[in-house]
Amino acid sequence: MFQVVPHAVAVDVLRDSRDAVLAAVEMAYLAHDRGETVNPSSHFLRFPDRPASRIIALPAYLGGEVGMPGLKWISSFPGNHELGLPRASAVLLLNDDRTGRPVACLEAAHISAARTAASAALAVRTLRPRGGPVRLGFVGAGVIAGTIAAFLRHTGLPVTRFVCHDLVTERAQRFVSRVEEHWPASGDTADLDTALSCDVVVFATTAGQPYLPETLRFRPGQTVLNISLRDIHPRTLLAAQNIVDDVDHCLQALTSPHLAEQLSGGREFVTGTLADVMRGRCELKPHEPVVFSPFGLGVLDIAVGAIVADRAKNDARAVAVADFFED
Repeated sequence: MFQVVPHAVAVDVLRDSRDAVLAAVEMAYLAHDRGETVNPSSHFLRFPDRPASRIIALPAYLGGEVGMPGLKWISSFPGNHELGLPRASAVLLLNDDRTGRPVACLEAAHISAARTAASAALAVRTLRPRGGPVRLGFVGAGVIAGTIAAFLRHTGLPVTRFVCHDLVTERAQRFVSRVEEHWPASGDTADLDTALSCDVVVFATTAGQPYLPETLRFRPGQTVLNISLRDIHPRTLLAAQNIVDDVDHCLQALTSPHLAEQLSGGREFVTGTLADVMRGRCELKPHEPVVFSPFGLGVLDIAVGAIVADRAKNDARAVAVADFFED
């Protein structure tokens, strides 16, 4: 059977499976660290007449407990907002490891957001082992930021106050209204400097190149989630501890870490990977800020997509196509 899993099924499964998603993302990072994955470079399809738009192909194979290849095909078209459509849309194809035949096609925008958010929440838990109350600042008010907030709340991050800065004030206001379900009466919109002053800062924008001043320095003890990868000036990164998901993947495509490599002439500014910290191979200095820059590994999509595909088998809204392939 070839299974087609629509958006509503994926959303319902993921809403009820956050512990499983967090565990799957952690497992995928550790499997990648052990060399049990194949994660080629992402392929970018760009359009000369629309430089802000792109479609990315992320092929990957996740070995270990999952044993599944697949491909995420995700588009980012910022102009969709003017059409009343989400910026991002995606599908995830999963293949049988033994025969190579595709076994499922999943609507994957929420899968992609969930794996990104679980990665961010896992990073906060790993990079702030002492815990303690935090002020949480969001730069960007889209779906990714909202999903990160839900996962941070699920992991029990003790947020005393959160703020959101967005170029569109109305978007920031709507974000605060939604996220206050996690931390009631503790949110507000804010200017950029206020958001950047928080204990945990989340960048989740569509920035194509750094816009923050090169003089910016994060303060000791700050944890910065550089999710959108291109907001921060490379000199700012060179003055912080830098944790990535995968060095080769992250230092490409003109991300801020890639620009930092070009500026410094080497990769010595990279402190280590998240798996290095998890396994105790990398000890962070508490008196220095730490920035987590995840390029976004395709194996994470496979890990989370496998959960959705498995739990969707008994959902009547998923469509099983018996004769999709020739026998």
